[in-house]
Amino acid sequence: MTAKTSPMGWNSWDCWGAAVTEDIVRQNADYMAKHLKEFGWEYVVVDIQWYEPAADSHSYHPFTDLDMDEYSRLYPAVNRFPSAAGGKGFAPLAEYVHSLGLKFGIHIMRGIPRQAVHRNAKILGTDRTARQIADPSSICMWNSDMYGVDPKKPGAKEYYDSLMALYASWGVDFIKCDDIAREMPRCEGELRLLSEAVRNCGREIVLSLSPGPALPERAELYKETAEMWRITDDFWDDWRLLYDMFSRAQTWCIHSGAGNWPDADMLPVGPIRQVYGRENRTRFTEDEQRTMMTLWSVFRSPLMIGGDMPGFDDFTLALLTNRNILDMHKNARGAHPVWRRKRGDAEWILWTAENAAGGHYLALFNAGEEDGEITVSLSDAELDGTYTLREMWTGALTGPADSVTVFLPKHAAAAWTVE
Repeated sequence: MTAKTSPMGWNSWDCWGAAVTEDIVRQNADYMAKHLKEFGWEYVVVDIQWYEPAADSHSYHPFTDLDMDEYSRLYPAVNRFPSAAGGKGFAPLAEYVHSLGLKFGIHIMRGIPRQAVHRNAKILGTDRTARQIADPSSICMWNSDMYGVDPKKPGAKEYYDSLMALYASWGVDFIKCDDIAREMPRCEGELRLLSEAVRNCGREIVLSLSPGPALPERAELYKETAEMWRITDDFWDDWRLLYDMFSRAQTWCIHSGAGNWPDADMLPVGPIRQVYGRENRTRFTEDEQRTMMTLWSVFRSPLMIGGDMPGFDDFTLALLTNRNILDMHKNARGAHPVWRRKRGDAEWILWTAENAAGGHYLALFNAGEEDGEITVSLSDAELDGTYTLREMWTGALTGPADSVTVFLPKHAAAAWTVE
């Protein structure tokens, strides 16, 4: 089974958009290996447009030229990824990431390049061409690079098989496929081709589906075909988006488990939007960042760092290396909300989960707009008797007790091990 535990890593999008370069990827991999690997962080993922020489921001250039081989397969732009020269693709960069004890990932778009269709390029392993397998009516509404593939056409399977064989030869460990998660049932056939090609490529690769929101009624399809699927559109450093995630996590928590990870999207922490050439640190407060990490971890969402890691300050590094919170991310089982209490500007949310290592977890959130104090009875979490509680962010001990009283500022969180 691929991704027995919820994946943890870094993705280039939040900070560098479409414009990330090889030297930036290497710098972030170096930082992860030195500061984060021992805590379980391992994936280094190059996001969208790595095949576009002209990419320069979070924006896309419509109908731009892309680097592509004769078999309709996109290759890294050599001006941005110099080690790809000579047809090597991402193999040298993946080898470097692997040498650090980490894993390498890439972003792809569903479908086949329009450029390949217009040139009527070949499909490896068949006498079909890009024009013969493309579905020009199946397009992405926000990116012009691709047409969909008609899964019923001869050559469609061979196209996806050739893609995954190429990525496997490069040493890719993680694929984020875009323009697919919320496109059901229209793209179900293409998703099944992609999933089958990944499974049969000869390399263990995690398949992540984007963008969200994924469709709850299609949960079993996502679980059958992928390891991760986005439950939201792009998540940014905006409290309204974080507040909304409580409802999304409640909907999807019943589907979280080994090999199946509903994905609340990247963590916009530290320096983000750096492609614009000025300091753009996350707009989340420190309390909001702890709330985000607590919710993502008890829910066991994949954890994908969005900020530029070499620019982390002490707070950001500590946020991402709290062993207690990361243990909860690994060991929480059956996580779910117990209650949500709203009164005026006050709003409190309590989650609970079993701890696979023994005991239980409690996670409490002040989602309201005023600071406040609350007493939480352990009987609310169906825990009878008295227990010792250790708060995971501060280390403070309570008990033995049958309740815990805590003061939290607005948008803040606390979480306890209960033993």
